[in-house]
Amino acid sequence: MSRIDGSTLNLSERVVSINRVSKTVKGGRVMKFTALVVVGDGNGTIGFGLGKSSEVPDAIRKGIEDAKKNLIKITLKGTTIPHEVVGKFSAGEVLMKPAPQGTGVIAGGPVRAVMDVAGIKDIRTKCLRSNTPVNVVTATFNGLASLRDAKQVAEVRGKNVKEIIG
Repeated sequence: MSRIDGSTLNLSERVVSINRVSKTVKGGRVMKFTALVVVGDGNGTIGFGLGKSSEVPDAIRKGIEDAKKNLIKITLKGTTIPHEVVGKFSAGEVLMKPAPQGTGVIAGGPVRAVMDVAGIKDIRTKCLRSNTPVNVVTATFNGLASLRDAKQVAEVRGKNVKEIIG
């Protein structure tokens, strides 16, 4: 998992969820907003961020800035992922399976947003356990970050690709 500088890339942004939170103080309730945003270049570079503010546009702007600070490059195999993976974070688990070309993105809301900005066109996913958007997006992000292709596995094991594939 390698970090990337987001200032030079042409990134698309997607707001996954906006949540209103309140804090009770002596004078009444203070309302604020949190925005969960994912960004990506459509070619395997993705990031996500959480922005908090008293107004929705400011929260979205802060979320985008945070997402651009946390960009990673993921391994793709054409329009899908190289192998099956389960991403985990807190109580959230996301099962991701590669799919043949033409299948499309079979995914729920938060996972679909991540797949769209990552540039993954064919994949089957299932959210297991928690469906909280922050947990689901983070679990998806962790699963995609752990993907490896045959070349990367061969380098780690000190073998060539043909020995790995069989």
